Amino acid sequence: MDVRAQFAMVMNLEKCIGCHTCSVTCKNMWTNRKGTEYMWWNNVETKPGTGFPGRWEDQEKYRGGWEKSSDGLKLKLGGKTRLFTRIFYNPDQPSMKNYYEPWTYNYSHLINAPDSKTQPTVRAVSQITGEYMEIENGPNWDDDLSGSSKYASNDPNLDDREKKLLKELESVFMFYLPRICNHCVNPACVAACPSGAIYKRGEDGIVLVDQEKCKSWRYCVSACPYKKVYFNWNSVKSEKCIFCYPRTENGESTICSKSCVGKIRNLGVILYDADAFAKAMDSEDNDLIEAFKQAILDPNDENNIKAAESSGINAEWLKAASNSPVYSYIKELEIALPLHPEFRTFPSVFYVPPLSPVMSAAEIHEEIPSDADLRIPVKYLSKLFSAGSESVIEGVLKRLLLIRKYMRAKGLNEKAKLDEIADNSLLTKKQIEKAHRLFTQAKYSERFVLPQTFRAEVGEPYENQGLTGLGIKGKKGLRK
Repeated sequence: MDVRAQFAMVMNLEKCIGCHTCSVTCKNMWTNRKGTEYMWWNNVETKPGTGFPGRWEDQEKYRGGWEKSSDGLKLKLGGKTRLFTRIFYNPDQPSMKNYYEPWTYNYSHLINAPDSKTQPTVRAVSQITGEYMEIENGPNWDDDLSGSSKYASNDPNLDDREKKLLKELESVFMFYLPRICNHCVNPACVAACPSGAIYKRGEDGIVLVDQEKCKSWRYCVSACPYKKVYFNWNSVKSEKCIFCYPRTENGESTICSKSCVGKIRNLGVILYDADAFAKAMDSEDNDLIEAFKQAILDPNDENNIKAAESSGINAEWLKAASNSPVYSYIKELEIALPLHPEFRTFPSVFYVPPLSPVMSAAEIHEEIPSDADLRIPVKYLSKLFSAGSESVIEGVLKRLLLIRKYMRAKGLNEKAKLDEIADNSLLTKKQIEKAHRLFTQAKYSERFVLPQTFRAEVGEPYENQGLTGLGIKGKKGLRK
């Protein structure tokens, strides 16, 4: 058993209100530099929709992630021979058109415009060329447009039947999907980099780009199936979400989690068996979720604790893993799932799938409907969170509805109904109460359980702030 520790996140889509506060704070913190104008390390998408960059989930187009073969896993992008023969020509990556051309406005015209009978206006100016431009796209251009034929209908996860449903007003559905780098256990971006510039840190599992080693091949951009690696056109280096490691190293939450209005994010440590993950990689798509869960270890099991200690994981990390809300969501309550597990990168960011209003054609139901009456198709959710396994999604939705039924009966003091629900439940009373607390009442210290990393233990992090960053070593700042 090879036990390792990993920082992980759970986002509860039931609570996301699509306010984009997380995106704005991340933008202001990390990507407000020249060359990063189009980068959104954190973005919030409307589903169904094409996302950012456009149709990023279409791996027939972008060839990201891994695929299963007779020889085991291989990059969908191709092997070493294919990569090196195309090293100066890499068509399997998004262009600026797939993202958007970032813009600002000539605000000075409002002040310097000559006298006129009409109010002066501002025009959009490209932040890349400096020329006037017409705005045709943006990072959340299809925000709230889940019923549109241009955006929602082009969602790669929708089949023909679901596309027809979008044309019927009473069948339209939507939800928000916040996305960051998944800091995967089996990152395709790391495997694809010819320079070895991208690496996964052993102490906390964060995936980073070494700016000194990066040679601008951009295979990392192509290989990432979530398209969360970006190319800085000014510094000519790849960049990506760093899981706010200057904060997390000191036991603080990421800035997107800290600023989240809906409090949808939970941070914690999970322990996993690397050997079990190696076996899980060969699982069939329908078995991926179960294999994924089996590789995540119970942090309170004595044998697992001893194995973790022998792997060099210290007591503070074991304590954080024991109190981790992420483990509770994934293994104890079994209501959190990874995004597109069929990419086989094994992401460490998980999601609680959303419930939804009932179909107007649904029959009269109790105060809490069944999962079959919900408007968002189970098949659609399964394509996002369970590699097409509808039974997995049905199990999660049943648990989420069960929590609502139980807490409603408790609020109305319906003791007989409480016992009836508990007797036929997938969760115990204790687990239901715990889930409700995590959803609604958890304090900051319960939602974010992060230990200090070894780097923070050896020195005072605040003494070093500003000394390192995303620039180039030996130069005062980024290349102009």
